[in-house]
Amino acid sequence: MNSSNSVLELLSIAPPGWGGVLLVGALATLLISFGAYLFGMALGLCGALGKLSGFRPLQYVFNAYTTIVRAVPELILIVSLYYAGTDGLNRLLAAADLGPIEVNGLVAAVAVLGFVQGAYMTEVLRGAILAIPVGQLEAAKAFGMRPALRFRRIILPALVPNALPGFANLWVSVIKDSALIAVVGYQELALAARVAASNTKQYMLFFLAAAALYLVITILSNTLFSALEAYFRRGQRPLS
Repeated sequence: MNSSNSVLELLSIAPPGWGGVLLVGALATLLISFGAYLFGMALGLCGALGKLSGFRPLQYVFNAYTTIVRAVPELILIVSLYYAGTDGLNRLLAAADLGPIEVNGLVAAVAVLGFVQGAYMTEVLRGAILAIPVGQLEAAKAFGMRPALRFRRIILPALVPNALPGFANLWVSVIKDSALIAVVGYQELALAARVAASNTKQYMLFFLAAAALYLVITILSNTLFSALEAYFRRGQRPLS
């Protein structure tokens, strides 16, 4: 009884409990992940269209981008981009006779994770576009649709159902990768659990609590993506 009371006290939201710290960390994880996800999706769309454009220099650039990002471990990329990127930016500012700037931790986390996500988004979106029947695109061209209208009326509605399974996987991936941001000192759920554990010496308790929060986020996310996929695939014949 005393043990269970102690656990509840440690996990309570109000001090001296650390539940509030974990919840704030979980919100920070969601904020970082959502920002990085949107940034990565924008990069991925540019990358997919660039790879499919037929313009060789653009294809070489995006091929190099996706190859390098997918080949190098995320932790190395995050640390390198965070520190080297900040240093490079300040060197450019110094060359322009401007003072150095301190990069906001949240902005840096979103930018770095989004850059990594963009490489994977590029391949997901490229595959989704290639899965669109060529006849639909040829028919749109025959009707005289301009590229922008063709993308909005034909490509976008057709690629979304094809890309949603990949989007779901990448969302879960960015949730987990957000834990790597702890190495640059920004407190999200993983770092919040580590801080709580080191202060209370209850490592098992707080890491299990963090794992439970990650699991809840993942289950809710999967439910949402399943609902979105069912919505965008309405009217399509199910695979037998």
